[in-house]
Amino acid sequence: MRKVSAVLIVIFICALWAVGEKQKGLTTLKDVQPAGTTDKKKKNQQYDLVFEAMGMHYTCRTSHDKSIKITDFVVGTNVDYEIDGNKSKLKNTAGKKVGCTVVRVENIAGPQATTP
Repeated sequence: MRKVSAVLIVIFICALWAVGEKQKGLTTLKDVQPAGTTDKKKKNQQYDLVFEAMGMHYTCRTSHDKSIKITDFVVGTNVDYEIDGNKSKLKNTAGKKVGCTVVRVENIAGPQATTP
């Protein structure tokens, strides 16, 4: 019984370690859209940046706390991405960086249709 418990603990720790890794790579920016509105408290426009990575379609929203020059992120250009849980960072080829929060993840392949 102790051996089984020890094995399960080791498997659990390994699973947490694997999930906790940052995922990095190069991808193409698929879309950029404004999100939300501005007001006296939220002075900066938020944007949704859409990209694909590791077989998933990600939508990442910038913070209203920080101003970004959205023209630095041109749709169709390459960006380096780093995903850590629900936080993400994108960096364009000129070295401009933006931090954002992942608000949507979709499987690119989508659900498989079954026949009756």
